Amino acid sequence: MKKVILGTAGHIDHGKTTLMKALTGVDLDRLKEEKERGITIELGFTSLTLPGGQRVGIIDVPGHEKFIKNMVAGVGGIDIVLLVIAADEGVMPQTREHLDICRLLAIRKGLIALTKIDLVDSDWLEMVTEDVRQFVKGTFLDGAPVIPLSSATGQGIPDLLSALERIVADIHERPASGILRLPIDRVFTMKGFGTVVTGTLMAGIVSVGDEVEILPAGITAKVRGIQVHNESAASVGAGLRTAINLQGTEKALIERGDVLTSPGTTLPTRRIDAWIDYLESASQPLKNRTKIRIHTGTSEIMGEVRVLHGEEIIPGESGFIQIILETPLVVFPHDRYVLRSYSPVHTIGGGEILDNLPGRHKRFSEEVIEHLNILKRGKLQEGVLVFCQEAGRKGLSGSQIQARLGLEPSRQQALIEELLCGGQIVSFSRDPLHITTPQTVKELEQRILEELKAYHSKNPLKMGMLREELRARLPYDTSPKLFSYAADKLAERKKIGLAKEYLFLSGRSPVLQDVQKDLQKKILDIYSKEALMPPTLKELIEKLLVSEKEISGLLALLVREGHLVKVSEELFFDARAVQKLTSDVTSYLEKNGEITTQGFKELTGLSRKFMIPLFEYLDKARVTVRIGDKRVLRKVKSEK
Repeated sequence: MKKVILGTAGHIDHGKTTLMKALTGVDLDRLKEEKERGITIELGFTSLTLPGGQRVGIIDVPGHEKFIKNMVAGVGGIDIVLLVIAADEGVMPQTREHLDICRLLAIRKGLIALTKIDLVDSDWLEMVTEDVRQFVKGTFLDGAPVIPLSSATGQGIPDLLSALERIVADIHERPASGILRLPIDRVFTMKGFGTVVTGTLMAGIVSVGDEVEILPAGITAKVRGIQVHNESAASVGAGLRTAINLQGTEKALIERGDVLTSPGTTLPTRRIDAWIDYLESASQPLKNRTKIRIHTGTSEIMGEVRVLHGEEIIPGESGFIQIILETPLVVFPHDRYVLRSYSPVHTIGGGEILDNLPGRHKRFSEEVIEHLNILKRGKLQEGVLVFCQEAGRKGLSGSQIQARLGLEPSRQQALIEELLCGGQIVSFSRDPLHITTPQTVKELEQRILEELKAYHSKNPLKMGMLREELRARLPYDTSPKLFSYAADKLAERKKIGLAKEYLFLSGRSPVLQDVQKDLQKKILDIYSKEALMPPTLKELIEKLLVSEKEISGLLALLVREGHLVKVSEELFFDARAVQKLTSDVTSYLEKNGEITTQGFKELTGLSRKFMIPLFEYLDKARVTVRIGDKRVLRKVKSEK
């Protein structure tokens, strides 16, 4: 059986709720205030079984202008609209506004009920009927059935049911694919059950026992029970009015406008990009920085409009806008929305959300408009490329892709693999997934090469740049993972070399001036001659009559080339002497098992000035290991 939702629309006191009672036997004005005032204030919900057996969910909306926000919260999830117009009054202000709202929300199917015909004569009815047909001309209701009826006498009700049955047969129900999403339109507590939320399931499937998340607050709960048309169900798919009993949360934490979804599948936003159709009936142009009310799903949020391609949008025209929201909102691209003025409140426009997680845009930017035009076309592959380009060196994570496309994981994975295989995107991290464009990688590689070239030019004796120093010189928004990926790719192509924490241009070797060559020879001669009792750095500087800056680069170079061993900041030793010492200590320990400080002194003849640093060096070099005041061979300890 198809999943179909029918929603009412129309001016106050035109008989929407009375008609629903005539069709279903249920009075949808459940509130005491509604009964006292004789008007609908809140949304009403029930179901209708058509003569052929098809069951249809019903949402009855208020008609009073003060409750338009409740009306919008109800019609966002409907498939068919029943526009109710009283024959004795004809088209009225909320008739027009409700039809505008339905058009802006892209409702495509509907019919018109011309009620209260028992109060008018045939000539009047004929005139009103023609007026109604002219009123809907050029809208989605152009050519829709106009059914004269009376809820009081029952006249015309069978015709309405027959027309509705024909429309339902032509409806394509919502697919159950996509990320689970239920905009909450009601929350209450039932004795013995706890918290219950209701809404129209827009996408996905929810089952008893599932863990769900309520956004934007990020509340997690478990599905304790599900009802559809007042009957229990184990699971439910998109397109049905649904009541969900939640375990693990309180009613006070949830409100209309919140969205029930699967944990970790989407992100709330404080900014959206959108296409707006600005109504011809709007009283003034939509200027930049105009305060507005945005309605989408079941939420109403205050915000401010940024007109992206001009100073204003005049009534009857369309364009791209960015809306800055005062509170977080949960939406997906291609969701529909309605815009209402801040004060006095009336509907001024609406349209389609293009990006639910955009960055801040420069106004009048041709690139921004080009990207938004691509998103408006709605091709997923192009959308991913736009998002990657905008993300730049930050890259785009798997969770961001999912939140911005609204795709279930399996479909998203297939899309990403298609783009990867086509070379349109690059994955610079697989766990977790991060992607970018090949052009972004190419530009980053070029920047790395330029930075290394400049560094070598200024530091001819140094081996290369520390990895973190190089990363710090790149633009601040460069992802560390993308930096590592680009560096590794350059190394694979032999463009750069990697040595522990250093990066350097391939084929590059230190360039020594004649003066530096002479100084290097003197340093080597001193350390070779002094062996295990070399001068300290300070003593070396005084002996050679040079500055620390002149000598430090040469010492680092000699360490890298293996001529010297750096034991501490002040002490360097001839590498051959240290190698012989290591051999002597190893032989001693193999024979004696352990060595004390005194034994080391007797073995080497060194004073504590050199003996202690060398002892500690052997520990760090993993030749020896200290146990109390003795040393043993590290490999002997590990065997034990």
